[in-house]
Amino acid sequence: MLQVRMGLMDEELRPLVRATVLSGLFLALGWMWERLAPGLHNWAAAAYAAAYVFGGYLRVRDGLAALRRGSLNIDMLMALGAMGAAALGRWGEGAVLIFLFALSNALEEFASGRTRRAIEALVTLRPDEALVRSADGEERVVPLEQVQVGDLVVVRPAERLGVDGVVVEGRSAVDQAAITGESVPVAKAPGSQVYAGSLNTTGSLLVRVTRPATDSTLARVIRLVEEAQEQKARSQRVVDWIDRYYTLIVVAVAVLTWTLPPLLAGWSWSDSFYLAMQLLVVMSPCALVIATPAALLSGIAAGARQGILFKGGIHLEQAGTIRVVAFDKTGTLTEGRPELASVIPAEGVSEEELLRLAASAELRSGHPLGQAIVAAARRRVGGLPQPVEVEEQPGLGVSALVEGRRVLVGSRRLLEEELDGWMNRQAERVEDQGETAVLVMADGRPLGVLGVADRIRPQARAVVEALRAQGIRRIVMLTGDNERVAAAVAAEAGVDEFRANLLPADKLKAIEELERAYGPVAMVGDGINDAPALARASLGVAMGGAGNDAALESADVVLMSDDLARLTDAFRLGRLARKVVAQNLAFAVSVIAMLVTLSLMGSLTLPLAVVGHEGSTILVAVNGLRLLLAGRRRPLPAPVRGLQQAARGYQY
Repeated sequence: MLQVRMGLMDEELRPLVRATVLSGLFLALGWMWERLAPGLHNWAAAAYAAAYVFGGYLRVRDGLAALRRGSLNIDMLMALGAMGAAALGRWGEGAVLIFLFALSNALEEFASGRTRRAIEALVTLRPDEALVRSADGEERVVPLEQVQVGDLVVVRPAERLGVDGVVVEGRSAVDQAAITGESVPVAKAPGSQVYAGSLNTTGSLLVRVTRPATDSTLARVIRLVEEAQEQKARSQRVVDWIDRYYTLIVVAVAVLTWTLPPLLAGWSWSDSFYLAMQLLVVMSPCALVIATPAALLSGIAAGARQGILFKGGIHLEQAGTIRVVAFDKTGTLTEGRPELASVIPAEGVSEEELLRLAASAELRSGHPLGQAIVAAARRRVGGLPQPVEVEEQPGLGVSALVEGRRVLVGSRRLLEEELDGWMNRQAERVEDQGETAVLVMADGRPLGVLGVADRIRPQARAVVEALRAQGIRRIVMLTGDNERVAAAVAAEAGVDEFRANLLPADKLKAIEELERAYGPVAMVGDGINDAPALARASLGVAMGGAGNDAALESADVVLMSDDLARLTDAFRLGRLARKVVAQNLAFAVSVIAMLVTLSLMGSLTLPLAVVGHEGSTILVAVNGLRLLLAGRRRPLPAPVRGLQQAARGYQY
């Protein structure tokens, strides 16, 4: 039975469990021989010695390895304590110490393994094979590693996708909770993007592969979380420093306790040595060392399972300190899918000419407004000429040579020197309608004004209210759009203030001002146009990381789905993580202080000292594991739920 269960364990946990079980068996055997058969005293001593060997071998090995690197760690402190008990002839007490220390290490590894398995479980979401359809229609099963970009993969109902791609045939609902955290399957049709690790539920899909399996969104998520778990938070770096120097202090205290009382107070050497061994055990910083990683690794794992990627414990901690949230407008507070709403050509210019030239200039732009103009032009005009000598000015617009004409497309700030009264009036008219005005000129001559509208997200106001309920002091919208459009969106979202007509450098300056005025600032953007502000903010949060390379690379926290409400979950996790870390550290320090006091008062035996010390370590690890459950979203407060429900039918 033991062998069967051992086969189900992690490689790291199996030897620890084996050592604990064998140490416990020999400890029990030695105790029975010592208590029930006094004539077998030597056999009892041999059993206790075996408990030492089996329970302490791994720890002594690791402790000696640390000594060779020039550091003294907790493993050696425990080994010295056990050897000290043996030197006093208290083999049973030393065996209890070794057994409980081995048990504690096994339970700590189990706790850490829970956080690892929460992430490694994502790997099992990817199938090993894929059904590939060739050009002649033949279908064959191939290993996933052999699937190439551009291949057509057939995904039947109830099958998981092994690759990222775009649907070319079929309709279905796909459960992509493992990637984006969305609890409801998402409808997919030709043109929809799908991700490795998601589950096809109903219809069959034919998917064209856009990324190799080794570079899928799922694979990158796993890599990012693994890197995050290796990064140390501020509190963990402090604990590491304490661990490095504190162990030396513990040894020094033990040596002084052993030597000074006999020399100065007439104690017996055996009594002082026994007290020294007790202090060596109770002062060991096991619980202190596990306090921070137990909580932060669990928090990172909980976030990842909910589609929230923290790129390190330091960012999880930082999420719990935020006092100001700054939102980008386009693609964050709004849906980021603007549509062309108004076309106002200048005199002598047709709508088709205006659209064709403007869209051609924007053809290579990644800006949402430019993409909206291109999409509308393709529907109305058809084919578009290719631009040359394209120059994009972030936050302003684009300049390009189209059919031999120099075309400028952008905001009034880009064209302010060439503007005439007619274009100004038309731009104001468009903005009064709540649309963003895009001005178009060719060779210095006005071509017209385009109005682009972007709907506010239905849940934006509810999220803003939820952030206030969490204690956020200031909520600000930063946008490169004009005052009129910004004011309309800000009013509907319910933010405290907005700043308009901002270039990327202006957003960065705004973040610095907000941080000086209110405290730590989180910048929430799309990870593409807001890179300077995301990098400067106390916490950079990118929306819609699934399939978005820039979002995955630029921010400290990535919300994999386009669900703005995940932001409140991220801050809740950060606050809870800080709370659990503080609880763990306070508890660990209190237990050490109590055990040291009891030892000095003579009210503690070595076995009880071990129980108290190792028990505190186990409790700290278990408390940290609570964060694994924290990714489950709690209901919003009742007033906020009401706002959210009312917003569902709202149209901007």
